[in-house]
Amino acid sequence: MIRHPRCRTAGFTALVLAALVLPAAALAQAAQPPASAAATMPASSGAAGLLPENLSPWGMFLEADIVVKLVICLLAFAVVLTWTILLVKSLELAIARGRLRRTLGTLHGAQSLAQVAGELGEGNGVVRALVGAAREEWKHSADALDDRDGLKERIALHLERVEAAVSRRMIVGTGILATVGATAPFIGLFGTVWGIMNSFTGIAKMHSSNLAVVAPGIAEALLATACGLVAAIPAVVIYNHFTRQIGAYKAQVADAGAAVMRLASRDLSRGVGSDGKRSGTLRVAAE
Repeated sequence: MIRHPRCRTAGFTALVLAALVLPAAALAQAAQPPASAAATMPASSGAAGLLPENLSPWGMFLEADIVVKLVICLLAFAVVLTWTILLVKSLELAIARGRLRRTLGTLHGAQSLAQVAGELGEGNGVVRALVGAAREEWKHSADALDDRDGLKERIALHLERVEAAVSRRMIVGTGILATVGATAPFIGLFGTVWGIMNSFTGIAKMHSSNLAVVAPGIAEALLATACGLVAAIPAVVIYNHFTRQIGAYKAQVADAGAAVMRLASRDLSRGVGSDGKRSGTLRVAAE
């Protein structure tokens, strides 16, 4: 499981930057001599016109700098991707776990590999793949069945590879969640820094420290920070959720592999081949 104090660090850094800019602008305005008050009136009136009419998040986005807009669009895409992965992976896990739960009952009730293979029939389920791998290795070892320990070891290796393949297939997409959770706060922080740079640029251009000059840049900076947190926090929570769910699913697959190995060992002890027929030499014919 991952934990991201960096989300809090990025948000705290943005607030610190804003806290530094606003007092600095206010102090600079207060430090102006009274004699220049009349001279600064036109600049202040012009700066007041810089305030955006719509102060909603959408209005701030429309008034933001092109770089900040790109940052917010990138974070919005990350949000959409995160929730898409949540829906797809939840459905995939629900179907896989339900199918595995049903076939585990068949596996635990079977007396031999041949019986469980006949009851499962054809399909692409995990248990069917495990049973098929065990029977396939049994057939390939038809000329070396006297070495029972060697056959058990080879079957176990095949089952491990099947379990590993299932695990790799199930974790597809979770890496994107980890990437979004780790990088989104800092992408938002980049937009924050850019917005504050625009605030200082506005002060220099207008030759005024009026808050009307500073406010638009600060607004878009904080909007970028908020978008970064909105993208990162759900991604981290969803990633941790899937880590637990996939871990539980992998444990079920391991239980299925152990049950298949138990059936193979039972067949060897009984002198039964992978086709379910008794044979004194334990040799089986390929089907």
